[in-house]
Amino acid sequence: MEELTLITEDNIKIRINCYCSNQDEVVIICPGWFMTKDSRSMRNIAEAISLKFDVITMDFRGHGKSGGFYTFTAKEENDISAVVGYAGKKYKKISLMGFSLGGALVLLYSSKHPEIYRNIVVSAPSEFYKIENRMYSPHAWMPTLFQKFEPERFCSVRPGNPFMHKTKPVDVVKNIKTPTLFLAGENDPTVFPWHTELLYNKAVCKKSYKLFKKANHAEDLFNDYPDEFTKVCVEWLNNG
Repeated sequence: MEELTLITEDNIKIRINCYCSNQDEVVIICPGWFMTKDSRSMRNIAEAISLKFDVITMDFRGHGKSGGFYTFTAKEENDISAVVGYAGKKYKKISLMGFSLGGALVLLYSSKHPEIYRNIVVSAPSEFYKIENRMYSPHAWMPTLFQKFEPERFCSVRPGNPFMHKTKPVDVVKNIKTPTLFLAGENDPTVFPWHTELLYNKAVCKKSYKLFKKANHAEDLFNDYPDEFTKVCVEWLNNG
């Protein structure tokens, strides 16, 4: 694994991890809010997918080793653009996999960039201000406390202004040409499954939808069902 630094068009430093074995296709993994490329879950997902494809994971601005402050999807398309620009110099096929707000950003970005080969969006909200985020629910705090508690990651997050103007994924999903796989967790306490169902129904691209029974939010789908999650994603990337 190699770690590199990229610079966005608005001059923000973006750090990436490259899991590369000289293939001609790459999957860019876009974590959600409060997740980083070096978190245990993202590393495990990257390693699983990298058995079949080259993989790049990223820290969005305001997270991990990247610079700036997180704007909750207002400016983070610039971060994806920097990574896609880097990948485009080497790879013929570039796919995006996004989790939670990272999934929203994949939808926003690919709605303007039909050259993206495949999308996988996991627990993406239809719009930011309708996220349920029931942090008092045991489904929300127990995985964070017992499975994903990483003090270094928590301390690295730098939130910016959450009230900046944001494009709603539900308003642009109809513009996406890239084949897109929509994944959701039945017991998601943060982004209820109806978000994913709505996005899937409004999409007019080649598409597929899968609900993981009794699963929670975003990377928890992999944590709870690593083999099934990996199989579904690899099959979509190969045949979607």
